[in-house]
Amino acid sequence: MTTTRTQVAIVGAGPSGLLLGQLLHKAGIDAVIVERVSGEHVLGRIRAGILEQVSIDLMDEAGVGARMHQEGLVHGGIEMLFGGQRHRVDLHKWRGGKNVMVYGQTELTRDLMDARQAAGLKTVYEAKHTAVHGFDGAKPYVTYEKDGQQHRIDCDFIAGCDGFHGVCRASAPRAAIKEYEKVYPFGWLGLLADTPPVSDELIYVNSERGFALCSQRSRSRSRYYLQVPLTHHVEDWSDDAFWQELRLRLDEEAREKLVTGPSLEKSIAPLRSFVTEPLRFGRMFLAGDAGHIVPPTGAKGLNLAATDVKYLYDALVEFYQNKSEAGLDHYSQKCLGRIWRAERFSWWFTQLMHRFPHDEQITAKFQNAELSYLMNSPAGLTTIAENYVGLPLDFGGAAG
Repeated sequence: MTTTRTQVAIVGAGPSGLLLGQLLHKAGIDAVIVERVSGEHVLGRIRAGILEQVSIDLMDEAGVGARMHQEGLVHGGIEMLFGGQRHRVDLHKWRGGKNVMVYGQTELTRDLMDARQAAGLKTVYEAKHTAVHGFDGAKPYVTYEKDGQQHRIDCDFIAGCDGFHGVCRASAPRAAIKEYEKVYPFGWLGLLADTPPVSDELIYVNSERGFALCSQRSRSRSRYYLQVPLTHHVEDWSDDAFWQELRLRLDEEAREKLVTGPSLEKSIAPLRSFVTEPLRFGRMFLAGDAGHIVPPTGAKGLNLAATDVKYLYDALVEFYQNKSEAGLDHYSQKCLGRIWRAERFSWWFTQLMHRFPHDEQITAKFQNAELSYLMNSPAGLTTIAENYVGLPLDFGGAAG
């Protein structure tokens, strides 16, 4: 077995692990990243496309924001379609000049990968049988197998950025962990196509046939979603069937502007709300999807992961530069305060925009009444805008 030494061992080379690694590098803290799949597989994941200001700022702080600013699309509003009519939420107006940016997670990940490679930093892809050890003591370490050989990484801390199905959360002692979960009775069928978006801004749709979302990745690449039953499979949906169903959920103006084309990718994603408490286990810290999942309705998943990374990065810098463990001690509490607020918004927005199985007819009336209130109330518009754009990092105290 070969043994190496680093300060922080990061498990997972998704956006949270890569962002943490890049920030630590900028601060002069050594980190090795271990990932179970190939880099190509990581880049093949089609994920979120909405960045809050905290995520934009962290990309800049990590020194990898140039292409994001050049190609990302700044959005100052979103549109809500219900009762056959569209209503605009002016994020810029109701959130004190704040906006969001459309920049695909794939491109953000690519920027971080390229920067890490250019700096000559160590990332181990296709690492098999990764395991975490000793995190309840002073000498944690990570083991993995690569090309038939056993490897060990001794470290000061382990960052679990390995997602919902990763090894880090699964290795936490069951007696010390509490998990909260809500699984929704439908999924999102997503289609990616090289067609111009139907609208300059995202359209969130509450229709009698179910939820739909008109999103985008660039001015020439669109991303659309349909609410579908969990019993459906991607093979059940031809491109033509997808476009036809989408038209039925849109308003007349959107139907006329919709440009269809062959799909580049189609998939069905289940929806769940999930939170792990705590996020620290000795010298192992969970970040991103390893610690929490939100329904994509509120565009919070990637942004919550970025916030975790910021809190963990700040705590590690404080430890190595000031010999203080205060940030590490408060990491879980700070993260969870923000996580539960984002979970609440995502749950509420999902309840508001989707049709649930076995709903009575009155439920749709309640949804339309609430949407009408929100769109005609300064307080309601502010509530949507401030949550969608992202609450300040110092908003309130602990939640949950």
